[in-house]
Amino acid sequence: MGRARVALGVLGVLLLIVLLRHRERRKAEVRTTRAELLFARRAVDSYRADHALECPKGGWVGLTAAGYLPRVPADAWGRALRLTCPSVRAGRSYDLSSDGPDGEPGGLDRIE
Repeated sequence: MGRARVALGVLGVLLLIVLLRHRERRKAEVRTTRAELLFARRAVDSYRADHALECPKGGWVGLTAAGYLPRVPADAWGRALRLTCPSVRAGRSYDLSSDGPDGEPGGLDRIE
């Protein structure tokens, strides 16, 4: 009975380590995506400042071709960020977001 308790204790600790590692990896992916959103936002803002507040023609490809971005920005899960210009929300000129880990457009885990 004593060995079973020790084995269960070890399994519990290992499970805790796995869960904590998964949580930290998810947080790191979100931080990476937020940094990519900031990078993309600066490029869009620069383009709009240089072009009388117009939306980028051609989206990410247009920004890349114009030299505002070295590459199409992607989130930590390898999907391109979403740029909606003009914005569908009041008070914003454009929307920039990631679909999040599940990849569902407009899902609950999206990152803006």
